[in-house]
Amino acid sequence: MANFISRLESVTRWFPASMPSAERQLVRKLDWLVLPYACLSFFVKYLDVSALTNAYVSGMKQDLDLSGNKLNYINAAYEVGYVVFQIPSNMVLIKYPAQYYLPAAEIFWGLFTLGTAFVQTYEQLVVMRFFVGLSATSCYVGLVHVVNSWYKKQELGRRNALFWIANPIGQMFAGYLQAAAYTNLNNNHGLQGWRWLFIVCTIITIPVALIGFLIFPDMPERTKSRFLNAEEKALANKRLQEEGFKPSSGLDKTIIKRIFTSWRFYAFVLLLVIFCNMTYSEATPFILWLDSQPDKYPVALVNNLSTVTNGAAVAGALIMSFYSDIRGSRTEPIILSGILCIFANLVLSI
Repeated sequence: MANFISRLESVTRWFPASMPSAERQLVRKLDWLVLPYACLSFFVKYLDVSALTNAYVSGMKQDLDLSGNKLNYINAAYEVGYVVFQIPSNMVLIKYPAQYYLPAAEIFWGLFTLGTAFVQTYEQLVVMRFFVGLSATSCYVGLVHVVNSWYKKQELGRRNALFWIANPIGQMFAGYLQAAAYTNLNNNHGLQGWRWLFIVCTIITIPVALIGFLIFPDMPERTKSRFLNAEEKALANKRLQEEGFKPSSGLDKTIIKRIFTSWRFYAFVLLLVIFCNMTYSEATPFILWLDSQPDKYPVALVNNLSTVTNGAAVAGALIMSFYSDIRGSRTEPIILSGILCIFANLVLSI
């Protein structure tokens, strides 16, 4: 096993060739402390979030009379909770240990996901999704912040890719779980298959949060991880200082002014909005289009086919990230990905 891992590290150029042995040992340990929980947490977030659409096409629509634009309003309730508490939640993260705050938030959204399994009305569903969104606000930004705080720039591309692909993998598993729940658990103990999906999601979510409490190392400058000795903690901070990284100090007038007077803030916000709009077409509209043809696509097949685009996203992210790290360029993959998204959406519009 050790030989296999060593060979895999060599083939993937996981470590720079010039990295000293002690630093390589530290980074390898960080890969086992930081990435597993970050990836699993991001996975279950999108598992829980994507479960709604899979449930919708698997009986929820009829059982709760979700006609017209009700699905859009339910999704909007989630986004309202997510957006409103985004900044306050992540300001809390600056002050309190990430290894406690992030898993605690995960437990809360897991419990609200469980509550979704037992809603009886549209109004109850809106409330549950709002609180799922509220609880999940810290997940993506918080995890990205912690992950990026431990690694040097040339180490980040492929590690961020491993973290990010947990998103489409979570969406894929939501489809597979719903197909299995509809086929094997529908009306078991008097609960419809779509309700079982939310129960199973919760059963997966809570243990992941507990893993976070146990192993997640918090930020480098304040970590108290039992899995890192004093020399490793000192080395972790030293190598980041050499990169010019500084600990987060919160917001003040100077930082706020620097943010809103920087062209990068506006450019990257605009790019992210465009990216999210372009990639939206391969998610909810696709599965709803499949669902609109029940004679051709039964429920289980709808949930399985909807995962194809997520599989492509996983492959694309891995290829682009390794290319980015090897080439030492972030610009080229961004431009190429943008061109592919534009082309795909033009094809869909014809």
